[in-house]
Amino acid sequence: METLNQILQRAKNRALESQLPYAGALTPTEAAHVLQLASNAILVDVRSRAELELVGRIPAAHHIEWAFYPGMVANPDFAHQLDAQVDKELLTMFICRTGGRSHNAAVVAAKLGFTEAYNVLEGFEGDATPDTKQRTRINGWKAADLPWTNA
Repeated sequence: METLNQILQRAKNRALESQLPYAGALTPTEAAHVLQLASNAILVDVRSRAELELVGRIPAAHHIEWAFYPGMVANPDFAHQLDAQVDKELLTMFICRTGGRSHNAAVVAAKLGFTEAYNVLEGFEGDATPDTKQRTRINGWKAADLPWTNA
């Protein structure tokens, strides 16, 4: 297994290459390794409660909704909730369904002063297959066979 520094350096390089305003971008497998290697790392799942209940959740993740179901109405208190619930000094990773909302959450975190904010690329479900439009088959947390539950 790679060291924490190796994983984070690769994530930081991705951020530089893509000109991201936060510390880095991790694959799901890398994010799972970070959780194992860094006792102070936190994973924040920004999906809606409905997504957690219907699709599954990551046992180690904290939850702050980026948007509310139905209608995916933006959570106007997201920044305040993040600031109140997560220490800015922690290595903080964000995950959603496919990586879009978690990207936005990482941008907000960086603006709030989180210097170690990371987006989890591919998200929980990953990309949809071209033919059947099904998720969890190509990439993402579930496709990588990482820990998750429906409980």
